[in-house]
Amino acid sequence: QVQVVESGGGLVQAGGSLRLSCTAGGTFGSIDDMGWYRQAPGKQRELVAGIRSGGRTNYADSVKGRFTISRDIARNRWNLQMNTLKPEDTAVYYCNFKYYGLDYWGQGTQVTVSS
Repeated sequence: QVQVVESGGGLVQAGGSLRLSCTAGGTFGSIDDMGWYRQAPGKQRELVAGIRSGGRTNYADSVKGRFTISRDIARNRWNLQMNTLKPEDTAVYYCNFKYYGLDYWGQGTQVTVSS
């Protein structure tokens, strides 16, 4: 049984910061492919940031320089530090990890940025 638990999110003014965290629990080994996605109303879910073996990261162009993904491999935990938030960052954010070809998702957390 795999559990994926997110925390963080909330309401913040433009220019502010938020930190999201995700922890994967269950009986499995180390996870190499972790990420964060978001889905705004009326839009498709999109990749925000990913981190893979060796610490390689990738970011959506819209968040480069503002968001940082990090991880604690030993605890199967990863975070998304979001700085200089903009109203267009408003969305439900989902953490994700891939393990043996399967996708596992968090429950989603709302991030709302007011102007």
